[in-house]
Amino acid sequence: MNAHPAAQWQAACDERLLAAVRGALTDAPAGAAIGVALSAGADSAMLALHAAVAAADAGRPLHCFHIHHGLQGAADRWQAQAHRLAGLLGASCHSRRVQVDARQGLGMEAAARSARYAALAALADRAGVGHVLLAHHQDDQAETVLLRLLRGSGPLGLAAMAAVARHNGVTYHRPWLEQPRSLILQAAQRFEALSAWRPVQDPSNQDPQYKRAAVRLDLAPVLDAHWPAWRRTLSRHARQARELAQRAQDAAREDWLRLDLRDGGASFSLSAWRLLPQAHQAPVLRFWLQERGLRMPTEARLDAWLKQLREVHALGHDRQVRLRHENHWILVQKGRVRLISGASDGNILKTQLE
Repeated sequence: MNAHPAAQWQAACDERLLAAVRGALTDAPAGAAIGVALSAGADSAMLALHAAVAAADAGRPLHCFHIHHGLQGAADRWQAQAHRLAGLLGASCHSRRVQVDARQGLGMEAAARSARYAALAALADRAGVGHVLLAHHQDDQAETVLLRLLRGSGPLGLAAMAAVARHNGVTYHRPWLEQPRSLILQAAQRFEALSAWRPVQDPSNQDPQYKRAAVRLDLAPVLDAHWPAWRRTLSRHARQARELAQRAQDAAREDWLRLDLRDGGASFSLSAWRLLPQAHQAPVLRFWLQERGLRMPTEARLDAWLKQLREVHALGHDRQVRLRHENHWILVQKGRVRLISGASDGNILKTQLE
C-alpha cells in the first residue's frame, strides 16, 4: 500500500503539536472527515501539516478550508498557496470568497471574523465535515485576554477562546491553545526546508491600526522585557476564568430556561426576566448572546442595555428600544425581548410590524 502523501513531511512535525492535534481528533466520530481552516499563514499551514499526519494515521479524510476575504492585493496568491499546500499534504482544499463590510457597526476585524465563520460553516456543510480545527495558539490566547481586559469585557470575558466551541452546526477545536507559537514557527522552518513551500505574510498583522497588531508591535516588547512569561501567565488566567465561567454559565442557563423562551431561543419574556434578581439579569443576557453564537458586549454597553430593558414598558410598547450588537439587533416587542439578524432599519421596522 502506498504511503499517504503527508508521511514524507512528518519529519517537520513537532511531537507536542502533533500530540495535541491527535487529542482533538478523538472528539470526532471514528473515521469522520476533519476540516482545517487554512489561511496559508505559518500557523494554519502547520496545523494543516500536523492534522494531515494525524488524520492519515487515523484513516480520516482531511479537508482544508480557505476563506478569500479580498482585503489584500495578494489574496489570490494566498489562495493559490493554500491549494498548493493541500496538494502536498494529500488533502482536499475548498475556497470561498466573502465580502467584508465594516459599515454595519462592526470594526474591520470583527466584520472579517463574522464573514469568515459564516463561510467556514458553509464550506464544512458542503464537504460533510462536522469538526474543524483552528490554529489559535498560546500567544493568541494571551493577546485575547489582554485585549478583553482593556476593552472591559468583564471577568467572564477573560475566559477568552475555548478549546472547543460549537457554532452554526460546526464543532471548532483549538488544539494549540496551550502551545507557544515558537514551536509552530520552528516546524514551519523545517517544513520549508523539506518542501520549499513558504507561508504567506499578512501585512495587517504588522499594521498598528488593528488592535491585535498594536499589542504585538507596541505592548509585547515591553511585556517581554519585564514579564517574559506573560503569555503563559495570561493563558493560565484564561483557563481559570473559563472554569469560573462554566459555573456561572450553569446558573445562568437555569435562569434562562425559566424565561418563556420562543423562536428557538431567539426571544424571551421581558416580565419573566425582570422577576429575576438584578444580579442574575446581566449573566442571563450574556448567556443568551453566547447561545446565539455572538461575542460578549463590553460592561459599559451591557450596563446601558440593562438600564433600557429595566425601564421600557413591561408590554414592550416603546418602539425605540433598538440595541445594536455586531450584525444583530435586540428589540423589545409585545412584551418580549427579541434578537434578529440584519443591519437595515427597514428590516427592524418590518419585524416590529409583524
